[in-house]
Amino acid sequence: MKKILQFVCAMFFAFLPGFFGIMFTPSGASDMWYNALGKSVVTPEGWVFGVAWAVLYALLGIALFLVISSERAGPGKTKSYALFGVQMILNGLWSYLFFGLHMAGVAFAVIIALIAVAVWMMRAFYPISKTAAYLIVPYILWLIFAAYLNGVVLYLN
Repeated sequence: MKKILQFVCAMFFAFLPGFFGIMFTPSGASDMWYNALGKSVVTPEGWVFGVAWAVLYALLGIALFLVISSERAGPGKTKSYALFGVQMILNGLWSYLFFGLHMAGVAFAVIIALIAVAVWMMRAFYPISKTAAYLIVPYILWLIFAAYLNGVVLYLN
C-alpha cells in the first residue's frame, strides 16, 4: 500500500504544472494571440503538445517514484526532491509567462533555466536510480525543442 501511495503522490506532483498550464492553454484571446504569431515550420499541431506533455509528465512521475522508493537515503535524495520541485515551478511558470502574459522573451529565459535545472536534476537522480535519470532524457530533449520553438517565436515577432 505504501508503494501505491508513493506512486500516486509522485504522479500528482509530476502532473501539477500540466494542471496549472491548462489554465493558460491557448483559447479565446490567448488563442488569437498565439495563432497570429510567426512560428517555426516544424511547430506541431496543438494536439501533439497535449500528448507529448502527458507522456513526459508520466515519465517524470515514474522517475520521481523511483527516487522516492529507492533504499538510498541522504543529501542526494533531498537535493533530487528540491531540483524536481524547482523544475516543476519553472515548467508551470513558462506556461504562465508565454501563454498567460504573452511574454515570449521572459519565457525563453525561463525555459533555458528549466533545461539547466532538468539536466542538474537528471544528474542528481543518477546515483539514486539510473533508470530514473534516463527517464528524464526525453523531457530534456522536448524542452530543448520547446526552447527552439519559443526562440523562433521571439525572433519572428
